[in-house]
Amino acid sequence: MIVILITVTILEIFLLVSVKYYYYHNIERILMNQAELSASFFHQYFADEDLQAQSERLLNGFAQNSAAQVQIISSSGQLLQDSTSHLVGKSMIKYQDVQEALSGNIGIWRGNDPITHEDILAVSYSLRAKDITVGAVRFVTSLTETVETINHIFVVFISVGLFVVAIVTVLGIFLSRTITNSITELKLAADKMAEGDFSVTAKKQYQDELGSLADTLNTMAAKIRLNEQLKNDFITSVSHELRTPLTSIKGWVVTLISNREDSGAMLQDGLEIIETETDRLTEMVDELLDFSKLDNERIVLTSTSLHISEFIQHIGKQMAPRAARQSISFEVHADDTLPIIQADENRLKQVLINLLDNSLKFTDPNGSIQLYANSVQGYVMISVEDTGSGIAEGDMAHVLQKFYKGNNHAAGSGLGLSISEQIIKLHGGQLLIESQEGLGTKVEIFLPK
Repeated sequence: MIVILITVTILEIFLLVSVKYYYYHNIERILMNQAELSASFFHQYFADEDLQAQSERLLNGFAQNSAAQVQIISSSGQLLQDSTSHLVGKSMIKYQDVQEALSGNIGIWRGNDPITHEDILAVSYSLRAKDITVGAVRFVTSLTETVETINHIFVVFISVGLFVVAIVTVLGIFLSRTITNSITELKLAADKMAEGDFSVTAKKQYQDELGSLADTLNTMAAKIRLNEQLKNDFITSVSHELRTPLTSIKGWVVTLISNREDSGAMLQDGLEIIETETDRLTEMVDELLDFSKLDNERIVLTSTSLHISEFIQHIGKQMAPRAARQSISFEVHADDTLPIIQADENRLKQVLINLLDNSLKFTDPNGSIQLYANSVQGYVMISVEDTGSGIAEGDMAHVLQKFYKGNNHAAGSGLGLSISEQIIKLHGGQLLIESQEGLGTKVEIFLPK
């Protein structure tokens, strides 16, 4: 409103000053032209005549073509002739325009008429004979009608300005309420979200920036709700995963304590189970520690020269016995010409074992798993492909998200794929997943050469 008021005020002042100048300047220019023409006429035809003797003839000639009041003034300032016959014989020397004209210059004066008390404009021009100023001709006009016209235009301009301000005020109030109402609702929604209530939805009133902000808040709330659900599922899952081996270990410890005299097969079986369950706990704790380091960007890679072909073959030999136990066909293909790359061998091994472990979990007996590596446009591509149960279409967008498990009852923390992706990114590579439910899954790892 302040900006609009200042703008309208400046524009109004500019227009009013321009109109006033235009009207006064036009009248002044017309009177000057008439005075100059009269002085030229005198110089051409009456220069040798006595001004006082010829003053009446000059007045008639000058006033004939002008609607203004015409005055003939002597060199001493005495009024010789006046087209209104009010002031003949009076001294006019007190008027500034007369003084200028008698000095040889053009005189212009605006003031108040002493008789009619109205605003007048007077232009005086010297009458010269033989380079001597012998008198002056003065044209006087009333500014009453001009002032009324200017005032009328002023009223019109001011009315239009006030009308514009009124329209802008109404529109400004309407727009400001529209904006502030939307902002208020967004603030209320944001306050509830800040208090932990992510079920609230920000209302989207218009397709504008505030509407986009409402969409952003709603999307954020939905993602937070999903993360909260994933976190709760993760806590439940990890609690269950930790409880199972601990229960098994506890049970066998109690059993072995209560059967101290029996140190045969039962002791051997119990120790093996305790070792297996302890390894499971260690693996889970290591996974949680890795996640914590990755999440806080504290993990450091130990890069060494790594021959991909030998590395892939080694991983294949390590996982082959498990695949054989599950009656799953396991094939390994690695080109001997693959280059040596700089990478953290232990971290890459962690990634591949995690991927192969997932394939073995979700592939039925008589299924197949392929592990192969080759070169692709400046990258070394390592692929793990299986004929397992695949990933549901609704889960594909979330499988790389931390804590996410498509099946909440499945074993694991839901961190494996997320950690694997982060490790590959730290190597400057990319991990891609393709899958169809019921047909299998293919995971591709691209590492820069």
